[in-house]
Amino acid sequence: MPRDGEKTRTHILKTANVMFYADGIRATGVDAIAEKAGVTKRTLYYHFRSKDDLIAHYLQSRDAPNLAVFQAWFAETGGDMATRVEVLFTRLAEAGRRVKWRGCAFLRTAGELANMPGHPAIKAASEHKKRIEVWLADEFAAASLEEPQVLARQVALLMDGAFAVTLVHHDAAYFEAAGRAAAALISGAGSGDGGAAH
Repeated sequence: MPRDGEKTRTHILKTANVMFYADGIRATGVDAIAEKAGVTKRTLYYHFRSKDDLIAHYLQSRDAPNLAVFQAWFAETGGDMATRVEVLFTRLAEAGRRVKWRGCAFLRTAGELANMPGHPAIKAASEHKKRIEVWLADEFAAASLEEPQVLARQVALLMDGAFAVTLVHHDAAYFEAAGRAAAALISGAGSGDGGAAH
C-alpha cells in the first residue's frame, strides 16, 4: 500500500475510533465517519471492506495500547502485589471521572452486538479480555500466588463489573470499591505455604 494510502487508512481509523467511542457503533454511520475524516465513502470502503470490518479494526487498534497502559501502571507502582493490583483500579477510577469517559470500548461494543455473536468485533473484544487475564495470571504466577489463573479471572471479573456499574451510575467510586475487593483477594492468596502474597 502506498505511503499516502497508509496515512489515509490510519486517519480514517483514528476518526472512527473517536466517534465510535463517543457515540457508540450503531449511532455512528459510515457517512458521518467519512465526512469527519474528510474522505469519500468510496475511499473509506477502499481501506475497510465494510462498517463491520471498520468496527473490528477499531477494537483491534485499542488492544495493545490498552494493555500497555495497564502494564505501565502496574510496573510503576511500588509495594506488594495487592497494592499494585489496587492501583489499577485507582487509575481506572481517575479515568472514569473524566468528562469524555464512556466506559470500556470492548464491553460497550460487545453489548451493542449481543445479537451477533459471530461478529469479528466480538472476537476482537474476547481476545483483548483474554489477553488481560493471561497477563494478570502471568504476574500472579511470577509472584508465586496460589492458583494464578483463577485469581486472574476473579480480578478480571471485578474489573469488568466495575466498568459496567461505573458507567451505569456515573460514579467512579465503584472502581475504588472493586479495587479494595481485588486487593483483599490478592492478600488472601498465599504462595503455596499459606503465607501472604508478596
